[in-house]
Amino acid sequence: MANHKSAEKRIRNSATKRLRNRYQAKTVRTASKALRATSDMKEAEDMLKKVSSMLDKLAKKNVIHKNKAANQKSKLAKVVSKLGKPAAKVEKAPRKTAAKKTAAKKSAKK
Repeated sequence: MANHKSAEKRIRNSATKRLRNRYQAKTVRTASKALRATSDMKEAEDMLKKVSSMLDKLAKKNVIHKNKAANQKSKLAKVVSKLGKPAAKVEKAPRKTAAKKTAAKKSAKK
């Protein structure tokens, strides 16, 4: 336990700031999850601006590291940009059956 008044005050202030920081960080996490869940392009762009601003504020106050904020903003921007594009179809190569495999082996041996 602290022996000085200034140390006691510092403990109180640290606890208050810690709770505030946790609340703000949790709010950003919740907002980014909501952004990832949305499928409307217009709504996602609006949410991206708000979440980016929130991340910048947290980085400015040293609640999170500035590079972490930049990485999260980048990932969210990728998610939003993918909403505008239709999903590309990937065609699979036709599968070889067992009969075709054995025929191919026999012809290779000759």
